[in-house]
Amino acid sequence: MRLFRKRRTELPDPRTPWPDQPVPLDPAAAAAAFWHRWRELLPEISAALGDGEPRRAESSLCEAVAALHPNLQFSLERGQRAIYALVVSGQEDPGLRPYTDAWKAAAPADDAVWEYHDSVPPVPDPTGVTVNLGEHRVSLADVRVVAQVDEVERVVDVAVYHPVLADLDQQARSAMTFLPLDATLGERLAAERLRRVETAVAEPEGTMNLLQLRDVVVGLAGNVGDAD
Repeated sequence: MRLFRKRRTELPDPRTPWPDQPVPLDPAAAAAAFWHRWRELLPEISAALGDGEPRRAESSLCEAVAALHPNLQFSLERGQRAIYALVVSGQEDPGLRPYTDAWKAAAPADDAVWEYHDSVPPVPDPTGVTVNLGEHRVSLADVRVVAQVDEVERVVDVAVYHPVLADLDQQARSAMTFLPLDATLGERLAAERLRRVETAVAEPEGTMNLLQLRDVVVGLAGNVGDAD
């Protein structure tokens, strides 16, 4: 469950130009500065989370992430092994990878309270997730996927179907095409192994559910070394 996610484009009035922010030249130094600031902010963040008001700590955390790199995104989420998770993501932009790599390398060890991710992780069981989208409640258990595997390139082309997709506008339809894939595979594996993604408004033949898709893609990624 996401407590909040903040993108820099969500902060200012859209009519106000976003001020230029310098990009640190040294990712390792920027990462060290972030974790120093994180330790300073942790009492404020912990208090906000404990009071059920995570957005209270949002501005300070936005500034800390922007100082690492202004194009990074972050979210505070329920953890998979810990109580909370901090996710800092470059959305698989290669230009941002040095910053997320340095951030993760300098991160504290995961503990019972916090875990740290440099890309959006998969949901343990996406078929148990229901998304509220306007007037629609979309159960990911009803998502069906056609997967065509390219064994040479070790990638998968997919078409995503859900009964509600035909009733959505284009923007919502696109969101509901990619959301189940990210929830199932996580941001990094989806970016690495999915080549072509299409929306199916009528149920095609030969579909599988999201957990079956995960097995296919994880198996494909695990076999990469066999091709060498």
